[in-house]
Amino acid sequence: MALEKWLTFEGTDVFHVGPSAYTYKTSQVALDADGSPRAYNPSDTGLDANANAGFPNKGWRSVLVVDPQDHSKPFVQPSGPTQGFFVSKTSLIDPSPNLPATNPAKYVDAETFPYIVFPGGFFAIRGTGNWGDIVMARSLAGGQESAAVIADGGPTKAPLGEISLGLATALGGHNPNPRTGAGAPRGMLQYVVFPGSRHNPPWPRTLADIQQQAMALLQGIGGWPTI
Repeated sequence: MALEKWLTFEGTDVFHVGPSAYTYKTSQVALDADGSPRAYNPSDTGLDANANAGFPNKGWRSVLVVDPQDHSKPFVQPSGPTQGFFVSKTSLIDPSPNLPATNPAKYVDAETFPYIVFPGGFFAIRGTGNWGDIVMARSLAGGQESAAVIADGGPTKAPLGEISLGLATALGGHNPNPRTGAGAPRGMLQYVVFPGSRHNPPWPRTLADIQQQAMALLQGIGGWPTI
């Protein structure tokens, strides 16, 4: 199946793979901890730096859950194994009304689940996909591959290549550190995105379920040799 140049976004060329998928390659990697119950806390000792969540500046409301009792500050988990941590959000959520915004389980845990992040400007382009759509990713250097979902949004002008800690590990990273970027997978990474492939509701799903769907979609376009 022939690749057809579609667009260039922040220096990365994106190619259509038939009518149902597109692909891009990049060595750019940024690490996202959002959705992990351990991502941020008031002491700034979480997995990621509070500054990367926009805290304590005004931008934090797009990343951290607001305290329902005091809208001037982020909600702090009152109990459980991650007591004392903020609740960080992802764009992809469990829509169940029985799961409040203050419950970390409502979001996609960056530590345990592989996902990619769309810059705001890329998400705004018609046809790039939506939260919960399926992705296959692989390391061209090491050969590792993983299914993933589109689960979070980033700055408008950021380059493609921001991924969750879970995806970073699956693609050959070791103890990836979102504070410093250390431990991220190295070399060229390739992503294949399948717009319109999300389930209804798009979340929650199991990794095994995602993997099965992603492999079927990849085979539907001829597999990796095609691209």
